[in-house]
Amino acid sequence: MTVVDINELVEQKMQADTTNQVQNTLNETTSTNLKQEAHFEAKKLDFKMLKQLEFYLEGLIKHGGSDLHIKSSSLIRGRINGEMMPLSNEILSYADGIQLAKEVLKSRFEELVENKSIDFNYKLNEKYRFRGNMFFQTDGVSAVFRVIPVDIPSMEDLKMPKSIEKFCHLKRGLVLVTGPTGSGKSTTLASILNQINKDQRKHIITIEDPIEFVYKDQNSLINQRAIGQDALNFSTALRAALREDPDVILVGEMRDMETIETAMHAAETGHLVLSTLHTVDAKDTINRIIGMFPGNEQNKIRMSLAATLQGVLSQRLIKTVDNKRAAAIEILIKNARIESLIADSRDSEITDAIAEGKDIYGMQTFDQALLDLYKNGKISEQETLLNASNPSDLKMQMTSHDSESGGEVDLSSSMIDLKVT
Repeated sequence: MTVVDINELVEQKMQADTTNQVQNTLNETTSTNLKQEAHFEAKKLDFKMLKQLEFYLEGLIKHGGSDLHIKSSSLIRGRINGEMMPLSNEILSYADGIQLAKEVLKSRFEELVENKSIDFNYKLNEKYRFRGNMFFQTDGVSAVFRVIPVDIPSMEDLKMPKSIEKFCHLKRGLVLVTGPTGSGKSTTLASILNQINKDQRKHIITIEDPIEFVYKDQNSLINQRAIGQDALNFSTALRAALREDPDVILVGEMRDMETIETAMHAAETGHLVLSTLHTVDAKDTINRIIGMFPGNEQNKIRMSLAATLQGVLSQRLIKTVDNKRAAAIEILIKNARIESLIADSRDSEITDAIAEGKDIYGMQTFDQALLDLYKNGKISEQETLLNASNPSDLKMQMTSHDSESGGEVDLSSSMIDLKVT
C-alpha cells in the first residue's frame, strides 16, 4: 500500500469519526431535550391530541379493526381484516407525536424517554380497552393500540370447536395456545379461562405483560399480576404462584427456558397451566420447547413434556368471504399415541396422528379446519389454498367435495369491498 493510499484511508477514517461524533452529539442533545420535556406539569396539557386519538380508536372499532398504528411523519392507519388501511389523509407531525405521548402517558412520559419504548393499557370507554406500545423511531414517536373488548367473548361467540371445551375441565397439565402475533391467542385463552371462572370454584392466577382482559370473580377467585407493576418477570412470578395455592395459572407468554421449566414443574405438581407461544403448529411447538434447552437436558425435557402436555391449539385468522376473519384452529389433544410420539422423538408423525384423531378425539389439523370452513362457505378457494399446509392434497379434497355437492361453491357474490377514508 502506498503512502497516498494510507493518507486517503486516514482521511476517510477521520471523516467517519467526525460524522459519528456529530450524530452522537445530535442524539444526546435530542435525548437531553426530551428528558427536560419529561418534567412537565399535566395541567399544562390541553389534550387535543388525545381527543384525536379517541376519534381514530372509535373509527377502528366501527370498521372492525384490530390495531391502530400511529407514526410521526406518516398517515394514521388501522389493521382491518388483516390489512393496513389509512384512516385519514393527515400526516402526524413530529411535535404532535411528542404531544400525544405526553397526553397518553402523562407521568410515564419520562419512562418512554429513558427506555425508548413502553407498554401500557388505555381505556376508551366501558366497552373497549387497548393494549398499547409506544416507541421511538427515526421520524419521532410511533404507537400501536390493540383492541381488547371489556366483555370477554364466550367459546360459543368465537364459534370454537366443541372439543376445545375439554380443556376447561382439566385438573392438571399444560395447555398451549400458539400462533403469530395478532392471531387471537389472548382472546382464545380468555374465553377458556372465563368458562372455568363461570363453572368452577377455583383459584386462578394470571401473569401477564401487560394485563389484557380484566376478569370479574364469579365462582372462581382470580388474581391478575402485571409484569413490571406487580411482578419482576414471568419466571419469578410463576415460582411465587406455586406458593399461592392456585388451581389454574395463566402465563401470558413462555419467553425463556426458566419460565418453560417452571411451568412444566407446576403442571407436574397438580396445577393446570395455560400459556402461549409464537409457533405455527403443534409439531413446531414441541420442537421449539425442546430446542430451547441444552442438548444434554433435552431428553429429560422431552419426557416431562410428553407427561404434562395436555393440548395445543394453534390458530391462524383467515379472511372470510364477507370481509371478516375466522379462526382456523389446529387442535392437538393428548392421548396415548401422542404421548408416545413425543417421548420417542417421532415428532414428524404428530400431524398424521392429529388428522387420524379427528372423529374419535376431536383433534384436527390446519388443513382439516380450512376444509371445514370452505365446505361451510366461510372462506374462498383462494384463501383456503393460500393458507394450507399442504395445498396440493387439500386441493384434491376440495375438488372431491365440489363434485359431490354438484359443483364448486360460488362465493364471489358474498364478497364486499372495505373502504376506509
